[in-house]
Amino acid sequence: VDAVKLGVAMAGGTPIVFPAIAVCDGIAMGHEGMKYSLVTRDLIADSTEAMAMAHQFDGLVMIPNCDKNVPGLLMAAARVNIPTIFVSGGPMLAGRVDGKKTSLSSMFEAIGAYTAGKIDEARLKVCEESTCPTCGSCSGMYTANSMNCLSEALGMAPAGNGTILATHKERRNLFLKGAELIVKNALAYYMNDDESVLPRSIATKQAFMNAMSLDIAMGGSTNTVLHLLAIAREAGVDFTMKDIDALSRKIPVLCKVSPNSRYHIQDVARAGGVMGILAELDRGGFLCTGTSRVDYPTLADALKAEDVVRCGRPNKTTTNYLAASGG
Repeated sequence: VDAVKLGVAMAGGTPIVFPAIAVCDGIAMGHEGMKYSLVTRDLIADSTEAMAMAHQFDGLVMIPNCDKNVPGLLMAAARVNIPTIFVSGGPMLAGRVDGKKTSLSSMFEAIGAYTAGKIDEARLKVCEESTCPTCGSCSGMYTANSMNCLSEALGMAPAGNGTILATHKERRNLFLKGAELIVKNALAYYMNDDESVLPRSIATKQAFMNAMSLDIAMGGSTNTVLHLLAIAREAGVDFTMKDIDALSRKIPVLCKVSPNSRYHIQDVARAGGVMGILAELDRGGFLCTGTSRVDYPTLADALKAEDVVRCGRPNKTTTNYLAASGG
């Protein structure tokens, strides 16, 4: 938040900060607290809409990083429809226990093993202190990371949003970039009537199709179905389960990420990130690359610029990159 504030001021804007609530599903797991998690998505959307409309902000930079505030803030952006950019807090570094990388699901498994008498309390403590070693959204392809990746594919977040680690210097650079972009896009809209920078111009039917295609290709959380449909409704887009079903029958799965494999978000970032996966889908003819974005005029422009930068070898497949990254 401090980096975004600084960036907005440096770009000539006036930064004003307000918070959104966020239930942590990890903490709420296994007791009645989980009943409160999903409903907070709509509370987040409602409260953000109220603040944005009551204070008549010129633009919004959303900084989400958990399961319900990513879709909740996307819903708010679609409702308010002023220049908006998403820059997540970033994913955490994977943990390491006995030389093997770990993530949130590893901790759940450790608790189960302790309850079943398969490990003792000392072993459980080692897992507890090592599984989630840094700040950031959980290091596997869970809902928060999936939605942060989909925000990038949807065009509402700059390239790198879904996979650059929270602790990496490039994450701070992304905050500064997002801040610069929001001032630029707000000026484009209010001074030049450029509606291409507005959420409803970006989050079109084809953009939702691209986002769901990415989700299938990267093996994202199934919760994205629940959230994409809600966001599409707020945006007035006719995106339905029928569309998702049709995509699921033709989009290939290009990579598997924790908890489905030993690879984590940091490996996806090293292998080219979301843009690398989207570039591979584009080479297979599975995307509409004419959709607008917050950081480039179109997805085609983003892929042309980012695929080479992030992947280095645009003629190789994303799956080969992942295999080469070595975990």
